[in-house]
Parts: sequence; structure tokens; C-alpha cells
Amino acid sequence: MALAFGLAGCGGVGPGRLTPVQLDSVRAQGVAPEMVFEVDAPGFRLVGPSVSVYHEDGFQAFYLSPRGGQVWFAVDRGAFSDGICPERPVHGAERVSAPVVCERDDVGWYRVSGDRHEYAVDVDGRVLRVGGVRGEVGRRALRAAATGAHAVGAGAQVSDGR
Repeated sequence: MALAFGLAGCGGVGPGRLTPVQLDSVRAQGVAPEMVFEVDAPGFRLVGPSVSVYHEDGFQAFYLSPRGGQVWFAVDRGAFSDGICPERPVHGAERVSAPVVCERDDVGWYRVSGDRHEYAVDVDGRVLRVGGVRGEVGRRALRAAATGAHAVGAGAQVSDGR
């Protein structure tokens, strides 16, 4: 099932848009302005209270489908590489020490650990990660969300190599 992403509902002001209240909230929590990104995820709704700081000054949010499927999206400072990929745990994996299988493509890294999978993309000193349970969201949907992510305000959109 191919699934695209959007922030429809739960306080959004349109597809892929955070509300001014949510933006004020994350800034008050210490999220750096250049770390705030949006993704499109039709079929999933942004969980308003989940919009929060990630690590020191990064950004994260969760999305839910009507059937209870969950997608996690985060932006953090740093770099990502072939060497880092198998060492960094996949978000939500049952065991932090579980092996991570990595596959590099023209966008980033597709990563699998147990029943979880995610895409990680290195963008100008930031790492964008989007993931979920393999039976709830497909690889193509994660890739589409990662490539469609865009900074709120100044910032470059992720390129899918096309």
C-alpha cells in the first residue's frame, strides 16, 4: 500500500502545515528555528501535543492513522553516513541493541531493526528521520515523506535525485 504523508487534522492549518500555536510551542521548548521541518502524510494526522523538542534543540512529531498506525518524524543536528547507519538504533526498536540493516540509495538510508523501519536523510548538517512499524507504513511512504520534508521558513527541501 503506497501511503503519502500530510498533517491533515489535529490542529493543522492545511496539508503539511504546523499551526502558529505549535510553532510558538516548539520555539518556547528550545527547538532551533532551522530544525523545524514539515512533512506531508495523508492518511495520518499530526498528534498536536507530540510536536516537541528532540535532543538538545531538534524537532520531533508523531502522526496517527485512523487505524492506530503511528509514524515518527524527527530532525536533529549532525551527519549521517554508511558507518553511522548500523550503529545508531532505529527509533522505537524493541531493543536498542538490536541489529540495524542499512540500505543506501539516492535519497538517504533505509534502515530496518526488528519490526521497525525508517528513512534517514543527511541535509546540511541535520539528520531527518521518519519511521514506523513495517506493517503500518511502507518503505515508499517513508521515502516520500523524507524527500518531501521541508524547513519551515528558511531551508532547503530534500532532493530525491530527480
